[in-house]
Order: sequence, then C-alpha cells, then structure tokens
Amino acid sequence: MADSNDALVRAVAERIKADLDQLAPVMTRMFADRIPEFRHDDEIRELMEASTGSNLAAILDILTLTIGLDDITVPPAAAEYARRFAQHDLSLEALLRAYRLGEHMFVQWTIRALTEMAPPAGTALATAGRIADLTNSYIDKVIEGLIDIFDSERQRWDARTDAARAAQMRAVLDADDLDLASAEQMLSASLRGWHQFVLLWTPPGTADPGTALRAGSAALTAASGRAPMLVEIDEHTRWVWLASAGRPALDTARLAADLRSQPNLSLAVGDPASGLDGFRRSFHDAQLARAVAVAARERGVIRYADVAMAGLFADRLPQVQRWAQRVLGGLMGTDDTAARLRETVRAFLDARGSYTDAAARLHVHKNTVHYRVRQAEEVLGHPLAEHRLDIEVALRACAQLGLPRS
Repeated sequence: MADSNDALVRAVAERIKADLDQLAPVMTRMFADRIPEFRHDDEIRELMEASTGSNLAAILDILTLTIGLDDITVPPAAAEYARRFAQHDLSLEALLRAYRLGEHMFVQWTIRALTEMAPPAGTALATAGRIADLTNSYIDKVIEGLIDIFDSERQRWDARTDAARAAQMRAVLDADDLDLASAEQMLSASLRGWHQFVLLWTPPGTADPGTALRAGSAALTAASGRAPMLVEIDEHTRWVWLASAGRPALDTARLAADLRSQPNLSLAVGDPASGLDGFRRSFHDAQLARAVAVAARERGVIRYADVAMAGLFADRLPQVQRWAQRVLGGLMGTDDTAARLRETVRAFLDARGSYTDAAARLHVHKNTVHYRVRQAEEVLGHPLAEHRLDIEVALRACAQLGLPRS
C-alpha cells in the first residue's frame, strides 16, 4: 500500500480496532434489524458474530499490516457461516446484502474517526477514499469466495431428501392458516393423535457430529418404544418427531443415562400435545427449551416442563440480567459466596421457608441454612418475605439461564 497517507490510514484503523469490542455487536445487531434471515437462535448467532468479527479483523489487518489483496481468503468463521446459511435454505442475496451493509457501516466508522482526528480536509478526503477502496476490494474478493462456498453447499445439501422433508415440516409448523387435511397431505402422516418433538444438536466444532446425532436418535427410539420421524436440519442439528395414538411417555431419565457417553450432544424435549395445534406447540416448546440450554450453555437432556418460565426470557438475557440485578443486588455477584447464597435462598423458598427441608435438599446442617439466609437478607437489605415473588423469579431465571455473567 504505497500511499502518502499510509500513516493516517493506519491511525484510523487502530482507532477503530481499539473500539472493536463495542462496534462489532452494533454491526451484528444492524444485520438482525435490517435482514430477517439474520434473526437466528443463540448458537447460530454466535457463528454470525464470529463471522463478522473475523471479517472486520481481516480488513483492519489489511489497513495496518500492508497485506496485499492477492493474499485475501474467506475467513474460516465466515465460510462456515455461509455454509450454515445454505443448509438452512436462506438466500444468497440476504448474505451478500449483509456484506454491503457492513461495508457501508465500516466506511461510516472511518469518517467518524477522521472527524475526531481532524486532519486537513484534503488529507481526510484522500484517506477516507483510500480506506473505502481497500475495504471495497476486500469485500469483492471475499464475496467471490462466498458465492462458490454457498453454491457448493446448497447443491450438496439439496441432494439430501431431508431438505425437502424439513421444508414440508416447516411449512406445517409456520402456516397458521393451513388446515388439518392439507397439513396431513403435506407430511403424508396423520396429525390427529399425540405428538412430541425432541431437538438434537451438537455445538459448532464438534468432531464427527453425525455419530453423536445417530446415538441420540437410537436412544430416543429405545426410550420411547417407537420409531420416530427424523429430519436432519444441518450437520449439527436433527429434529425428531414422536407420534402416537395415546399420550407419549418418554423416559427422559433413561435417555439422559443412555447418552452420558455423548457429552457434546444435547436434547431439548417439548411437552406432548395432541392434534395439529399440539404438533406445533410441542415443536415450539422444544425450541424454547433449546434456547434456554444454549443461553445457559447447558448440555444434556433439557425438558421444556423444567424451563418453561426461563424460555420466555431466553432471547432477552441482557434485560433479564439488569432486572435481576435490581431485585437481587449483591446476590448477583459472580463469586462462589454469592452463588452459594443464591442456591441457599432458592432452596429455602422452594421449601416454603422450612430450614429443615432446605438443609435436606442442600445436604447441609439446618444451622448453615439459618446463617446463609441471614447473610442473604443482609445483602438484600430486607427480609426475604419482602418482594418474595420477584426474588423467586429472579433466582430461578438466574439458575436456568446461567446468570449472572461477567
């Protein structure tokens, strides 16, 4: 990059880089606000954030380290996100639009930085133009690679019969105006009995996720006593639909025991329900259970029945944490003492104020519960009886959503 404004280009890039922890989330939120296809669940959103961060880091490296455009390749996180975009049958146009919107936002950051640095107007204009040209060249080069990655993955994925099956199931789940007869015809299955959905997934980066998903499907067959319908959504995700004439009785304790050898596999279990409405409700229950598990970074078997309340909050973690902080005050500390006090208060309230029952649940002496409850009330600044409902809800939300977070 032979240019008289090299030093100022680097200075602008360094200033943006210093604020990148705050700026990158702004960009990802903009994507979700402007492009419906970018409104993902937590796990895919993390991949989107990693893709955004890796592209921004690459652009800043070009501006500060004199990296040639011929050396540009698609960052691994961006390539994986493009593959996942194709697997979920989302449009290439939406993906490319995000890159152009991101480019525009980056140029706006450049202009803001130059305004703050206040070089002579001609120098500022030349520097902004140089940064815009380099950023545009990077985006063009990456987009070329992304189109190839997306098209190859779409062709590979479309060859799978699961893609058509998943599309049909999504149509039945999402089309509220679809009647029972049409839904049954679309799925080639009766929807008049009972239904229960289980969502299986492994985290990104899992080695050989197919083995874990197959093990989970086999365990579900054994635990339910019937052969379920399986739909592979992507390499890390499988939907399982259990249908029966009577109310299903899934042995989740056996399921958890059978899957101890698969630590990377998680299962979100919806409540059983009947009819077309029940088919949809059980699926959405399982989705909410999965959202809680991903938000709390939990693994294993997660039943909607156990986390239903937290499911209402799973997509509002920052707001929930701020509200819980107001309710719990010092009990929201991230140290071991605060965590122990939260656990004790929750057990005490669950035991309806019985020190003896709470001690049995916690496997400690009754006097220990007395002492910790007094400590918690001192931290709160008032007895537990005051605002008891708020305290209980806040504690349960913290426990199920993995809060507080530093």
